[in-house]
Amino acid sequence: MSDSITHTTLANGLQVLLKEIHTAPIISSWVWYRVGSRDEPSGRTGISHWVEHMQFKGTPKFPASILDKAISREGGMWNAFTYMDWTTYFETMPGDKIDLALRLEADRMVNSTFDPEEVASERTVIISEREGSENEPLFLLGEAVQAAAFRVHPYHHEIIGDLADLKTMSRDDLYQHYRSYYLPNNAVMSLAGDFDTGTMLKRICQLFEPILAGATPPRLARPEPPQSGEHRLSVEGPGDTTYLQLCYHTPSGCDPDFFPLTVLDSLLAGPSSLNMFGGGGISNKTSRLYRALVEKELAVGFGGSAATTIDPFLYTLTITVHPQRQPEAVLSAFEDEIKRIQDEIVSADEVARAIKQARAMFAYGSENITNQAFWLGHAEMFATYDWFLDYLEKLAAITPADVQRVAQQILQPQNRIIGTYIPTGNGEAQ
Repeated sequence: MSDSITHTTLANGLQVLLKEIHTAPIISSWVWYRVGSRDEPSGRTGISHWVEHMQFKGTPKFPASILDKAISREGGMWNAFTYMDWTTYFETMPGDKIDLALRLEADRMVNSTFDPEEVASERTVIISEREGSENEPLFLLGEAVQAAAFRVHPYHHEIIGDLADLKTMSRDDLYQHYRSYYLPNNAVMSLAGDFDTGTMLKRICQLFEPILAGATPPRLARPEPPQSGEHRLSVEGPGDTTYLQLCYHTPSGCDPDFFPLTVLDSLLAGPSSLNMFGGGGISNKTSRLYRALVEKELAVGFGGSAATTIDPFLYTLTITVHPQRQPEAVLSAFEDEIKRIQDEIVSADEVARAIKQARAMFAYGSENITNQAFWLGHAEMFATYDWFLDYLEKLAAITPADVQRVAQQILQPQNRIIGTYIPTGNGEAQ
């Protein structure tokens, strides 16, 4: 895999990253906007996700009725994602059909119509999505834990937004958000695949450089103060399964301690996939928590997650409690395992295995053309593409002492939130 890329900035501020990969006649094109739920003040929560939906409702040149058919007819696929720090749109197409994707993205950067009837229709869709999520135990628990973890920072709210805001935001609110953030000087374009760099860059300039730059978008500067003690909460809701969620405040994705945290995660819970688009499949049966919780029939499953974010976020461990056990017993066994890793230097062999698993997971999430284009842009959202290029080298340099230090610093009771989901049974919320 070649790591040679072309990185340039157009006259209007659009960053462009290009990577030639000639293994298949495919090109994947992504447009990333530096806007997500962290940019939403109270009263506008969920607006970034809603604007993403509206971007599929068409422009005068590309009406909604032809968009899906146009992409699929040419053998392509497309989608979009809204996250805390960014919103992205992508198309993966046969190489000789990619011009359709480029023209579509250049057009909807400025010409989306936000038809009032479509806004009303999507309000119903998104509210239904939100209400459907409220029947999911892990959504209810995760929302409560995240709100407790962030009292000040806008990471406080879920990406989909609060129901009160979804009911009251107007078409003008959405359009203003679109015009404020969907700007070439607030965007990154990343392409990987079977193209000639000079030819592709020329075409991108033709389509995107005429788009005018805008004013620097507004940002919410609300850093979260240090947590002063452990928070515990419980959530009651439908179902028959008890869950525990433990969240520890962690550094941002570009912090040097993110790398030993990744190894710690692999050692404790099995490696996490950092590619939100997919990739992975490594078993967690060699992890410490599997032996301590699942093999001893305290839990029937668990998972860990460390996220690459702009600002400090959370390392999350979610445990499905065994139906014949109490959450207190599971938490006690979990804390014993955390104390063990804090008090005893982990063996070099165990760290080497954890690094190997994390490296493999990273490779699985980076191997195809779509994932290569994903990483070109995604790394620029919280760091730079060098973060991606240096990732494996930095993992390999992690020592047992690094893992122990990060465990001692981060996995402290006063730095965590513990949420318990208590099922009410009968599939009905209490």
